Amino acid sequence: MLLTLLALTVQTAGLPPPAANPTHSTPSPSKLPPANPLAPPDGSDERAVLATVDKLLGGINTRDTAAIGAVLLPSASATIVTEAAGGPSTVRTLTNAELLARFQPGPETFDERISGPAIEIDGDLAMVWAPYVFRLNGKVHHCGTDHVSLVRENGAWKVASLTWTSRTTGCAE
Repeated sequence: MLLTLLALTVQTAGLPPPAANPTHSTPSPSKLPPANPLAPPDGSDERAVLATVDKLLGGINTRDTAAIGAVLLPSASATIVTEAAGGPSTVRTLTNAELLARFQPGPETFDERISGPAIEIDGDLAMVWAPYVFRLNGKVHHCGTDHVSLVRENGAWKVASLTWTSRTTGCAE
């Protein structure tokens, strides 16, 4: 027991107490995985991973649930962390069906764009981390960070899970 307490003390030395951590955070470029400012080369795994994310965003922007579903694993889920200005964050998890229901055709136009994606790959596992801005009918609606986890299955990259933050303040125009 004493050894455990000593190990915990050493591991947490110099860290602020949990109460000192901010309730809401804003993405800091210094905290993001390193992004390559150049597009990945054609034929690379990075290009293939990004192409899958581009297909996902294309389906979202055209509200094409078939296109979105084509890049998702059947077991894919989504988690949304909504940061309310001056209020507590909420976390909501969606099933594959609930996620697709968000993008059914409708009168509004969607436009989600990512910038500076960081792509990390380890064998058949990949992740894309990127800031995004979401426009509704041409006006900024919210922004945050997208985190897309992908797996390569039978030679094709598929989205295993989506996670994103959503805030309405501090968004780039």
